[in-house]
Amino acid sequence: MADRLKVALVFRGDRDARDNMALEETRLAKIGDALGQVGISPVPAVFSESFADEVYRQLLGMDGVLVWIDPFSPAGDRSVLDDLLRQVAGQGVYVSAHPDIIEKMGTKEVLYATREMDWGCDTRLYRSLDEFRSALPEALTGGPRVLKQYRGNGGNGVFKVQLVDAQANRITGETRLLVRHARRGSAEEVLTFDDLVERCAAFFTGVGRIIDQPYQQRLADGMIRCYLVADKIAGFGEQLVNALFPTPEGASEPVQPGPRLYYPPGREDLQPLKAQLENAWLAEMQRRLGVGDADLPVIWDADFLYGPKTATGEDTFVLCEINVSAVFPFPDEALVPLAAETARRLAGRI
Repeated sequence: MADRLKVALVFRGDRDARDNMALEETRLAKIGDALGQVGISPVPAVFSESFADEVYRQLLGMDGVLVWIDPFSPAGDRSVLDDLLRQVAGQGVYVSAHPDIIEKMGTKEVLYATREMDWGCDTRLYRSLDEFRSALPEALTGGPRVLKQYRGNGGNGVFKVQLVDAQANRITGETRLLVRHARRGSAEEVLTFDDLVERCAAFFTGVGRIIDQPYQQRLADGMIRCYLVADKIAGFGEQLVNALFPTPEGASEPVQPGPRLYYPPGREDLQPLKAQLENAWLAEMQRRLGVGDADLPVIWDADFLYGPKTATGEDTFVLCEINVSAVFPFPDEALVPLAAETARRLAGRI
């Protein structure tokens, strides 16, 4: 009997977790079970920069690697991990999501690269602090904007910005702005334009940049998350994403996000969105980004906000972001397709 294929499930942890934690004790237990059902042996691979060489040697002994690590966390960024994964992939081990694909799909710049698609809007890209300082005033005179740093998660580096005086047509360094950070627990502030520029300076470090979109007025209707296994929707999430809502008058605390609810891929009212994404938008995105079918991550998601309704009352959707690095949790309906797609990709490499 042939040996079973081995797939490492990579997640952050310390030395004690690496030495003692069993996969069934982790949040990825159901994924391991699903892989086992298709003849794959799941192997926990706890990662930390402090023992990266050890993880590298472990991954070289795998047939495939699936990764669940955020781009930024209190434990660090992914720079060491991504270099490691590129080396492992270069030795013939299948890696999802590959760091090069994350750079194409999983940063906020995807919003700018696909701005001319039907899911796009008036999206602008600032590659330097000087460009940001000189070009943002013109955008702000058109209404509230949402600024997003190039890479981030958890709402960090995402700001709603608008003029205190909505009628102002000339912006100086002293112009007052209402600014709300999307990070949980943040309160709305009044900053000068110069204050905002100073606060955003750190986002231009290295390859950093800022993406700028108009604030979507239907934000109160919630966000739809489409969970995809390769090129097919395997489930939906829905959440009232109110991190950018103004604090209600008289309240001492900002509105907190509502719970995320999960749904199977057959949810009736989202079938038009499913059809658009699977049959048109996905192929166009791949063409614009240079991402082939075999490059699509095994599991990823695309977040949509509701855009203006059409003249006939139909919903439109605006892409908010794409998540590739650490898609979890997701609907249970995605487990079987995820395992089957992993097996299919490994079989194609034997």
